[in-house]
Amino acid sequence: MTQLTQRPPLDASDPRRTRTPREPSFFFNGHAPRRRMLVAAVSALFGFALTVVWSAEFVDRTIGDNVADALLGHHAKDTPIAGVLAGLAFAVATGVAGTFTACNVAVFSALAPLTGGPSSPLRRLTAALQPLSRLAAGAVTVSALYGALVALVGAGMPQFDESAPGSGLSGRLIQAMVVYGLIGLAMLVLGLSSLGVVKDPLARLSRRFPGAPMLFMGALIGAFLIGRPFPLFRQLFRDAAESGNPLYGATAFVLQTLGNLVVVAVLFLLVTVVLGDRLHRWLTARPSRASALMAAAFIAAGVFMIMYWDLRILARRDLIWYPMAPWAH
Repeated sequence: MTQLTQRPPLDASDPRRTRTPREPSFFFNGHAPRRRMLVAAVSALFGFALTVVWSAEFVDRTIGDNVADALLGHHAKDTPIAGVLAGLAFAVATGVAGTFTACNVAVFSALAPLTGGPSSPLRRLTAALQPLSRLAAGAVTVSALYGALVALVGAGMPQFDESAPGSGLSGRLIQAMVVYGLIGLAMLVLGLSSLGVVKDPLARLSRRFPGAPMLFMGALIGAFLIGRPFPLFRQLFRDAAESGNPLYGATAFVLQTLGNLVVVAVLFLLVTVVLGDRLHRWLTARPSRASALMAAAFIAAGVFMIMYWDLRILARRDLIWYPMAPWAH
């Protein structure tokens, strides 16, 4: 009779216990969560649920319009933009007002890689400023180029196409669907790479240029302006296009983007200074937590962008069915 022998438990250093199918990179620290598929599923479910309950009218009008009116001191929608200085002030105010619009949600996930840091509050603040500056540099570059292009091309831009043929989709909406769908897809890939499920697409580039990933994230944020349907931004867009001045267009769009970033950046820096030490200890105690946190932010934002800007727009045109809360119609 063959004697059964009990196999000894695997040591933590045994390669058979390793759960890191990918080499470490900027978006993947080499420590995959134990239940990474659960992290992905819950994050995706959260992103989907947000599309069901999101009310564009409440965010754009109740929050966005009121914030812009308060900053400008008059009704932003009802007052024509008179002159360059008025246009630049309008760009800043509407940028801040548009912080929490549907096309700006992904900004929060862009700050996920910056979580945690040194123990000293001053050192944490200093450490956070450098990647934030790279994030802003990427966003400013894209928004400046797009603003100059808008001023040069003028009314020929797709954003002016309000015609809706048989599909019920105007050129402006199609542009928004394509742009935000691609941004959402990029966020989703980065989220899966943060879990080690897929290879980090920026791994080779980040090894050669360590600042490249944050510049890339900033470029995605700058791309939010391409086809952005926020009514107050469309007002600024038309003013820049009609000006025919590339310098004005670039400056106005840069200020709009910086306005989008300023509130989130300030909140992030406050959290970094006040809670950074506790957060740092919690993350370093189990490095897989950092992977899970980053992945959750990216996946939730990516799913939201794809489902809200593609599927929900089709549903609003009665082309498909999509679940929406009563207040979201």
